[in-house]
Amino acid sequence: MRKWLPLTAVCLGTFMLLVDVTIVTVALPDMARSLHTSFADLQWVMDIYALALAALLLSAGSLADLAGRRRIYLAGLMLFAAASLACGLATGPAVLIAFRGLQGVGGAAMSATTMALLSSSYQGKDRGIAFGVWGAVSGAAAAAGPVLGGLLTQHLDWHWIFYVNLPVSALAVLMTRRFVSESRNPHAKGVDLPGMATFTLAAGAVTYALIRVGDNGWTSTTTLGLFALGALALAAFVAVERRSSRPMLDLALFGRASFVGIMLGGLLLSGAAFSYVVYASLWLQSVRGMGPVAAGLAFLPMSIAAFLVSAAAGRWLFGASPRWAIGIGMLVTSAGAMLQAMVGAGSTWTALLPGLALTGVGAGLAGPLLATTAMASVPAERSGMAAGAANTSRQLGNALGIAVLGAVFQDKVLSALRASAGAVSDPRATADALIGGRAATVIARTAPEHRVAVSQLVHEVFAAGLRQTFLVAGAMGLVGGAIVLLLVRRPPAPARAGGAGKGAPQEARPSVEPVTQEATSG
Repeated sequence: MRKWLPLTAVCLGTFMLLVDVTIVTVALPDMARSLHTSFADLQWVMDIYALALAALLLSAGSLADLAGRRRIYLAGLMLFAAASLACGLATGPAVLIAFRGLQGVGGAAMSATTMALLSSSYQGKDRGIAFGVWGAVSGAAAAAGPVLGGLLTQHLDWHWIFYVNLPVSALAVLMTRRFVSESRNPHAKGVDLPGMATFTLAAGAVTYALIRVGDNGWTSTTTLGLFALGALALAAFVAVERRSSRPMLDLALFGRASFVGIMLGGLLLSGAAFSYVVYASLWLQSVRGMGPVAAGLAFLPMSIAAFLVSAAAGRWLFGASPRWAIGIGMLVTSAGAMLQAMVGAGSTWTALLPGLALTGVGAGLAGPLLATTAMASVPAERSGMAAGAANTSRQLGNALGIAVLGAVFQDKVLSALRASAGAVSDPRATADALIGGRAATVIARTAPEHRVAVSQLVHEVFAAGLRQTFLVAGAMGLVGGAIVLLLVRRPPAPARAGGAGKGAPQEARPSVEPVTQEATSG
């Protein structure tokens, strides 16, 4: 059994990394009450983690090739543990957000090295078994996150969703140091620091603009200035990458329609499938009065469906056209989001279940093939970069999705309150309290004779905000599915004797088995 100890060390880190993507979701209402956060603060707690992952994944992989994958994995584990401790000790939203970002930095170092460590530790049949176990652990982590977060938050408090990482990190560090061998890429060229900096600035500026648009408005100087900064940073990133001898991302890959389709599909899949969960969790707990454990269990149908379908897809769809699996999966995800848009003022948690399950089916179909299809759509020497870019698009899509859907949600709640014919004296303050997880406080502070009416209004405006959010998420999935079906094609087959292989480009087919983790890491 000693040969499986490197796998155990890597899976411990993977489990912790992916649990932390979802474990925070059900703890947000308790965080809001404890830290007196604004709605923007809650968005940043989720977004800063995804942004750090998106911005640093490719660069962390390059650094690991140069400095050693085991060394970077260990550094990521220790940084993740230290940041988790600081998050648990945080007494204000600014500190929590800052150290949540550091968690993302550590997570990027871990995520960028796990597959390479497994590849260097195992060969042949053992490698296939190792990747299968790793994929199963990844799926289990995504499913366990909301439930574990609910248990810790309800029976201890929200700080423990971060403290729980400490013993897991310590065990993973000890096992990695003892059982995992070092590996490097002898042809590594270094890290593209200018590319990393300009990409991070572009993504951060746009995300910040979207998060603040609910307070500032779309045409305010601040909003337009942030969008302009994002555009300038993106232009700088393009210029840097074109001139770099070791680019973080080879822009020539975007000359391939299939690669473009996969990047856009990955970006939109996260927004369509996962980004609205933050707002659904706020509704379940602050409006419907569910506890953290019950709210976490409410999301299980999506996680379980994604896990089961992705596992089955790995066997059933191997060698099949990824164009149809990804495209149809995104359309099913869109249908799941739109089905949840039937939620009303009197709805309970059961109104979400069919849509969540359908969304899980769609994500399970589309997710596993994104990275491998990206790899198959580019030259072999760029396949690793393509896989990293696909994962980056997923994380960036989650960050932007939370920001976009948050702006939609906030705008709809505020407009519904303003249309309520003076039922509340200050619609802006009431909206901020509702979407900040303090619905019970709004109702409790109302005069007794008006409490029933205000309670009904709270249910109505929150449901209206959710409906609009689900519809926009569904539109993201619809557009993403159409893009994938339109653009993804198989690269031309190699020329053979007698002219075989000529003709129109065909659909892209992955050359390796689907990566199960891709279905659930969003």
